[in-house]
Amino acid sequence: MRRVVFLSLISLFASAAEIPSGTHVLLRMVNSINTRTAREGDRVYLQTASPIAVNGKILVPPGTYVEGTVSHAKQSGMVSGRAELGIRLETLTLEGKSLKISPRLGSVDSHDTSQHVEQNENIVKQGNDYGTDARRIAILAGSGASIGGIADNSWSSAGIGAGIGSAVGVATTLLTRGKQVELRQGTTLDVVFDRPITVE
Repeated sequence: MRRVVFLSLISLFASAAEIPSGTHVLLRMVNSINTRTAREGDRVYLQTASPIAVNGKILVPPGTYVEGTVSHAKQSGMVSGRAELGIRLETLTLEGKSLKISPRLGSVDSHDTSQHVEQNENIVKQGNDYGTDARRIAILAGSGASIGGIADNSWSSAGIGAGIGSAVGVATTLLTRGKQVELRQGTTLDVVFDRPITVE
């Protein structure tokens, strides 16, 4: 009897493997979420885009499902405040078994935006729009100067037009929300396991 139990334990440990702490894996969004509509508690669905291999053996193949929830969602403000989106990854489904996980976000596909991961806060933040705001104000100021100069054919009118254009640009900027954080279907996230996970 003892021999049977001993052999069973050996078999159990032989079939079990461990994803080490510090392992990176690339995940791909299955659904889309953004800070305009996301609410705390909304479900998030992803799949592994890269395998997790340990000692030459693939423990988690590509296409493995990962689920999580939105832990924090904040829209960008009209005057200040950048959009923020927190995701808590909770389970990895492997061969019908759900493994509890809690990796941290490492990086995010920005899709030509300035959204990035604040690793100390484990959230995705949108970058500032200072460059876009400055361009908007400059374009409207230039348009105002052109219109003023054409209308009165004088430099003073051009100056007044530029001032009005700048004022309109500032007002437009203040009344326009900044970009939202958007994780579209297919967006990739790099996540890091902070603790080892046993895979049987």
